[in-house]
Amino acid sequence: MKLLIKNGRVIDPATGFDQVGDLAIAAGRIVSLNGALTDFMPNKTIDATGCIVAPGLIDLSVRLGEPGHEHERMLESELAAAVAGGVTSLVCPPDTDPVLDEPGLVEMLKFRAEKLHQSRVFPLGALTRALKGEALTEMVELTESGCVAFSQAEVPLANTQVLMRALQYATTFGYSVWLRPQEIHLGKGVAASGALATRLGLSGVPVAAETIALHTIFELMRATGARVHLCRISSAAGVALVAQAKAEGLKVTCDVSINSLHLTDVDIGYFDSRMRLNPPLRQQRDRDALRQGLADGTIDALVSDHTPVHEDAKTLPFAEAEPGATGLELLLSLACKWRHDSDAGLMRALAVLTSEPARVLGHALGTLQASAGRLAKGGVADICVFDPSSEWTVTPATLRSQGKHTPFSGYQLPGCVRYTLVGGQVAFERA
Repeated sequence: MKLLIKNGRVIDPATGFDQVGDLAIAAGRIVSLNGALTDFMPNKTIDATGCIVAPGLIDLSVRLGEPGHEHERMLESELAAAVAGGVTSLVCPPDTDPVLDEPGLVEMLKFRAEKLHQSRVFPLGALTRALKGEALTEMVELTESGCVAFSQAEVPLANTQVLMRALQYATTFGYSVWLRPQEIHLGKGVAASGALATRLGLSGVPVAAETIALHTIFELMRATGARVHLCRISSAAGVALVAQAKAEGLKVTCDVSINSLHLTDVDIGYFDSRMRLNPPLRQQRDRDALRQGLADGTIDALVSDHTPVHEDAKTLPFAEAEPGATGLELLLSLACKWRHDSDAGLMRALAVLTSEPARVLGHALGTLQASAGRLAKGGVADICVFDPSSEWTVTPATLRSQGKHTPFSGYQLPGCVRYTLVGGQVAFERA
């Protein structure tokens, strides 16, 4: 199929390209970025006047509900939510049911996702069997079945010796390890330590839960030479430690969630369970540091941390509610909101959703490495077309995800996705 996207503002953060013009697609690949077209007869023409034509978004933290909820057809609903949000590639953690610690499970997930012809799915393999923190998984076999890196998801690894061996093994084969920095004993609370948690009588998670874990990880990286991606940094102190590690030359990258980027513990209000999140929402000084860190490159990527939670698990007292929120369809809009609230600029706001996540994944993308997160002539046509001036209101009815709970319910957000193309095919078109 041949497509022509006309009159859009074509932006590629990977190269700094920013120009109004046409983009032509044939056989699933970009054949022209505002170049002279001769004898190009498109089967479909998209008028992108007033819209931005950008690379498809890459979300590094998305829970799909499968394996584990096949009977609810969650993969279908969550991938539909992904393309509705302009997300053409996503990374899913291994804390499924059962855990992604066997090649057969990974192959099944990849096969199911590919059959739907929507967003591309890149699974993380479990770092230890059943995420129990005892025996390492067969990383080579998991990589061959489709895993792009290895993680403990939300399960802290208490045994430092096991973590060191895992980093040594991963380094030997050139694999990346993804860790959420959280000390196992200090991280058992339900809200960030501070005046608000004390006043509400909620068990607190101190900043030290993050910084102690970061110090441990960095020491082990120095000893092993490992490449580590830190998932969902949440504190000002954490940002400062990451900046020091990068300045030292450690092979570390990190991301922040849309929740931590925009909200603080004050938003918990009167025990609003929609604000029950991991990591917990911290104070304004932390949020300000996260925003600055994302703008200056200390933090590499912005993620949705999409974790759909069912109604019966969320409508409980705050401390008993299941942590998590839907976010796939909000990722682009909240990046646009961050851009408006700061001086980061449109190019950086798109980079943290496209070229920067692609750089984090690196060679694990395989044949997609040269074109994922960018618009390149001859590259795979994963594209998001959105109207930056259009606003929409977040309501359960507007969300395609089975998870209807979000801290941003009722917000009016900028940036409305008009089309999402995956491999040159229209995967989503707003009516």
